[in-house]
Amino acid sequence: MSDSTGPLVRERIEAIYRDEGRKAFATLVRHLRDFDRAEEALHDAFRAALEQWPQEGVPQNPAAWLVSVGRFRGIDGMRRDKRVQPIDDVDAANEPASRAPSPADPERIEDDRLRLLFTCCHPGLAEEARVALTLREVCGLTTEAIARAFVLPAPTLAQRIVRAKAKIRDAGIPFEVPQKEELPPRLGGVLRTVYLVFNEGYSASSGPDLIRTDLAEEAIRLGRLLHELQPEPETQGLLALMLLQQSRRAARVDAAGDLIPLEEQDRARWDLARIQEGSRLVELALATRRFGPYCIQAAIAAVHAEAATAAATDWAQITGLYEVLLRMEPNPVIELNRAVAVAMRDGPAAGLPLVDALLAAGRLDGYHFAHAARADLCRRLGRADDARAAYRRALELARQGPEQRFLQRRLAELDGPAGHGAASAPGARREKN
Repeated sequence: MSDSTGPLVRERIEAIYRDEGRKAFATLVRHLRDFDRAEEALHDAFRAALEQWPQEGVPQNPAAWLVSVGRFRGIDGMRRDKRVQPIDDVDAANEPASRAPSPADPERIEDDRLRLLFTCCHPGLAEEARVALTLREVCGLTTEAIARAFVLPAPTLAQRIVRAKAKIRDAGIPFEVPQKEELPPRLGGVLRTVYLVFNEGYSASSGPDLIRTDLAEEAIRLGRLLHELQPEPETQGLLALMLLQQSRRAARVDAAGDLIPLEEQDRARWDLARIQEGSRLVELALATRRFGPYCIQAAIAAVHAEAATAAATDWAQITGLYEVLLRMEPNPVIELNRAVAVAMRDGPAAGLPLVDALLAAGRLDGYHFAHAARADLCRRLGRADDARAAYRRALELARQGPEQRFLQRRLAELDGPAGHGAASAPGARREKN
């Protein structure tokens, strides 16, 4: 190999690390049954690739090569530490680590990514631990990046991950996809974890930025993986929901990072390819008649996406879909979304009593979107003093910079010449923009 090909091979190795590294890692976890040892073995394998591939060429199946080398390096390390444990591949454990690596099974490598995801999302782990562990081990995000995303000190986040790994080890949580009869309840937990990751990326719970694109895109990548390996209707529904919501990304904030409400967005900037893909997945999922809450939420998002203008939105259909969703999953936030849809279909006077009833019951008093919805409905009805009070309460509760600035602008507008003009209610979190 010529000197000029060396840098090209190194660039190829860097690309493989980005694109194939977590696949190889998942399989190494299966072989070595230890997250940290698998990570060390993966790094050893890439160091070997940097040494060998510039002279020998890139293997036909790089991930399989990395798994084979990493497996033998990991087993050697276990022997050196005198901590050899039972390994599912006994023959591999008895072979000399110095021999040429044998190809790993590509199909099993693909399945291992799903096994790793189910392990990280095991119901025996706390929800916040599942999210952190999935982002670190399945997605490969650094501890520092995850900590920044959730506005946590890095040591706190690191300890959360360490405790989750210890729980998996000490409780003997298996590295496997559940049996068919166990899959429905376990799949629900995995989907919820992926959705939580997406929500934090789509509309951050706090901090200076509305959107954290890396988290949203990682969630979509996980959704694609689940859909590829477990194409259940709710898996399709979740992937569709994320694609349809993320299709608006370019239009949701202005150049200064300030929030643009849904009704004011430039729909020409929406991602048509993602809308088409998401809408197609919704149709496929609904056709099975085995759909659940994610499918219904995706159908609502599809109605929004298919409207050429905000005025053309089919609010009657959206209201009906929320009523279906409420029967599946009674929830005050869904009730709030339905109330906003009723207000958009029948006018603010019809929606405001529904919002007031939710707030009077105390079920959403700490939820700033509920107060923001009430404020906008009062403003549309010309009740400026009530609108001001509700906007101020929403502003007290909001933790996210662009949302705070949006609420401040609405308050300022109440004192201006357009103070009694119409303004559509932002509604709950997913309806807002």
